[in-house]
Amino acid sequence: MKSKKLKALPDIVSPAEWQSIYEKLLAKEKAATRARDQLAAERRRLPMMKIDKNYMFEGPNGKVSLLDLFEGRAQLLIYHFMFAPDVPGWPEAGCTGCSFVVDHIGHPAHLHARNSSFALVSLAPVANIEAYKKRMGWNLPWVSSTGSDFNRDFGRTTDQGEMFGLSVFLRNGKDIYRTYFTSGRGVEALGSAWTFLDLTPLGRQEDWEESPDGRPQTPRYTWWRRHDEYENSKSSEK
Repeated sequence: MKSKKLKALPDIVSPAEWQSIYEKLLAKEKAATRARDQLAAERRRLPMMKIDKNYMFEGPNGKVSLLDLFEGRAQLLIYHFMFAPDVPGWPEAGCTGCSFVVDHIGHPAHLHARNSSFALVSLAPVANIEAYKKRMGWNLPWVSSTGSDFNRDFGRTTDQGEMFGLSVFLRNGKDIYRTYFTSGRGVEALGSAWTFLDLTPLGRQEDWEESPDGRPQTPRYTWWRRHDEYENSKSSEK
C-alpha cells in the first residue's frame, strides 16, 4: 500500500535546536515519572476493604472461588471484561476495547514472580469464553461470573449495562481484601508487569520504592528473568 504524503507536520530545525527543545521536554517527562512514582507510593498506603461474600465462578474445569483465582499467591488483579448479551459482538465476541486491552498484557510469569496473579472475569458462559479465548490466542485464566453477585457488587453491572475495569485484591491467609480499582483511561496504559504492580499494595517490591516498613523488597533488576526461565514461577513466591 502506497503511503500518502503527510500534512501539518512538526517544524524542521537544526540538530542543536532539536536537542535543546528535546531536553526541555525530557525534563518534563522525568517530572511526570517521579509524579507517577509518588502516586504508586500513595496507592500502597490506601486502606483496604474486606470481602465477606464467598464469590463463586465457573471455570473450564468447574467451580472456582475468588480465593482460588489467587492460585496461592498474595495478590490478584482482575480485569472485568465486558462479554455479555448487551455488549456488541455477542455471542461470538467480547468487547472490542476490552480485547484491545488484553492483547497488550505481557506474559504472566513476571507477575507470578512478584507473588501476583491475573485473571479475567465476564458474565458470558464458559463455553462462549473458551471459544473466544481460543480465537484470540489468549492463555490468561478467564472465568464466568454468571449466577453470582460479583459483577453487580463491584459496580460492573449497572442500569446502563456492563462496564469494564480492573480490581486489585490482597489476601492474608483466607481473608481477601479489595485494595484498588481503576476504569476508563486508567486502564489504557496498562499491560506491562510494572504498570500492573504499581497498582498493588506490595508494588514492584524493589528497594528504590517508597513503601511502608515491612513490605517485601529486593534489589532492583535482580528478580527479572526471561519468562521461560523463572524457576517454578507458579509456586515459588506463594
